[in-house]
Amino acid sequence: MFTLLCGLLLLAPAVASATPVTHNRADAAAGWLARQMADGERLEVDFGGVLYPSQGLTIDAVFAFAATRTADDYADRAIAWLGQPAVTTGYVGSGGEAYAGAHAKLLLAAEVAGKNPNSFGGVDLEAGLRALLTPSGRFSDVSAFGDYSNAFSQSLALLALDRTAAGAPVVAVDFLVGTQCPDGGFPLDLAATPCVSDVDSTAMVTQALQAVGRPLRAQQGLSWLVGVQNVNGGFGVGANPPNSNSTGLAGQALKAGGRLVAAHKAKQFLKSLQVGCSGPVEQRGAIAYQATGFDPATVTRATAQAVLGVAGVALFDLHSGGQGEAPVLACA
Repeated sequence: MFTLLCGLLLLAPAVASATPVTHNRADAAAGWLARQMADGERLEVDFGGVLYPSQGLTIDAVFAFAATRTADDYADRAIAWLGQPAVTTGYVGSGGEAYAGAHAKLLLAAEVAGKNPNSFGGVDLEAGLRALLTPSGRFSDVSAFGDYSNAFSQSLALLALDRTAAGAPVVAVDFLVGTQCPDGGFPLDLAATPCVSDVDSTAMVTQALQAVGRPLRAQQGLSWLVGVQNVNGGFGVGANPPNSNSTGLAGQALKAGGRLVAAHKAKQFLKSLQVGCSGPVEQRGAIAYQATGFDPATVTRATAQAVLGVAGVALFDLHSGGQGEAPVLACA
């Protein structure tokens, strides 16, 4: 009996530490994404054959992990990396430089992870973002390189500030509503004329407007999205073929807004781009950018955003916490 008990005790740690397997496509995609992280803490981008850490892409991964409630250990390490002062200020700006989109995205990530955004990496992210609010209601960059704020930065600002005690400024909400195009969609460039609706931007804006209590304008944007959805369920940029980045964001927005049929079609399209059990082991779970298949240059960012459409959890509902490990796709 003693020998038997000892044997069971010796086996127990190995069983507990086994990598979890899953039939859930969103979880499998998040698990693959987690395994791409350098040192298990950050994602990197390739510029001219040189890899550089990417704060923005790492935050996308944090959102993907929160949407699936998986790979939480990776999310914790990613937030810890993002919270290093040099990493934080290198992203949001320092020495007179301050970027609205970076402040907003990192603020939302800190909130999703349950961290204190008023003291993150030595920066008060909320105060820094509010300081970039202009009289027009637009959150704008303060930079010697110009103002690159757009629909994404404005939407992320509203989503992040809506979670704070003071809430999102009404003037900022009104500004975003005022950018709506005559066809109901929303543009990427907030000042461009004529107004040209954009899939990715409309997906972001509609989620922000739902969060801050402007459902009518959000539904108008969703109606435009439904109108430009491809027969196969995908979404593309202009006349280009559908891609998983745009479809992931659009599918997430459609699900959040109750457009369940369109959201399901988007989800099915995304699943059609996912590497399954017939693919190489190291690629299983990844979601390709387009139907042309797995491309190392695009697949990491594609998977991060596609997860949002497959999981179907809105940006305003993201919260970290869940399975610590990165699951793998269950195959025979």
